[in-house]
Amino acid sequence: IRPFTTDLFKGFLAVFLLDMGITSGRKLSDFLKKGPFAFSFAILMPVFNGCLVALTSGLFIDDIGNRFLFAILSASASYIAVPAAMKLAAPKANPSLYLPMALAITFPFNITLGMPLYMYLIQV
Repeated sequence: IRPFTTDLFKGFLAVFLLDMGITSGRKLSDFLKKGPFAFSFAILMPVFNGCLVALTSGLFIDDIGNRFLFAILSASASYIAVPAAMKLAAPKANPSLYLPMALAITFPFNITLGMPLYMYLIQV
């Protein structure tokens, strides 16, 4: 009960993430029906954005750390704010499509392969 009495943000974030997981899990078959296109888009679009920013940010910023951060941000999906906004802005949008793309594909890819790739491109 401590997360809900002392640090409210962490407690409500945990409940929100649990709700997103349950929502996307209920209709997981919808995501699987989209098949290779959804999976490919969830990897290729972030890589394109991250590489583009990693290569061109040197025209505007000299600091490697800032360039790296910009590349990561441009390659990332919003894992908290956008799903909540999508519920309000596009209530007919299927959360079983955009949530797994962001949480199950883009996020792990960026952590394992994307970040080293962007850092390599910045340092070259």
